[in-house]
Amino acid sequence: QVQLVESGGGSVQSGGSLRLSCEGSGYTYGADCMGWFRQGPGKVREAVARYTSADLTLYADSVKDRFTISRDNGKNAVYLQMNDLKPGDTATYYCAAGQWRPLLYGRYCSYDDAYWGQGTQVTVSS
Repeated sequence: QVQLVESGGGSVQSGGSLRLSCEGSGYTYGADCMGWFRQGPGKVREAVARYTSADLTLYADSVKDRFTISRDNGKNAVYLQMNDLKPGDTATYYCAAGQWRPLLYGRYCSYDDAYWGQGTQVTVSS
């Protein structure tokens, strides 16, 4: 059974920083296939930062140069360092663990059937 446990959310003022952590258990694909999503009030869930292969990371345009994803494959863990937080970053942040899908040459990480954590709340006040 796959379990993803997030931590590190909280309330900060605009311009502040937070670091989210997620550690997975029962998950065999590795941290190369994990990422972060978020869902703000009245919004659909969106990808924030995610690994799609061992050497490819994708960021949402709104967080580029402010957020950094990192990983620890030994722990099946991913982290999200969030700097210069803005009120628009207020959301519930979810850790996701995807599944590898084959390519003609190689593979990519798909989040279509991802496993999800319970979410951690991030609130940024102006």
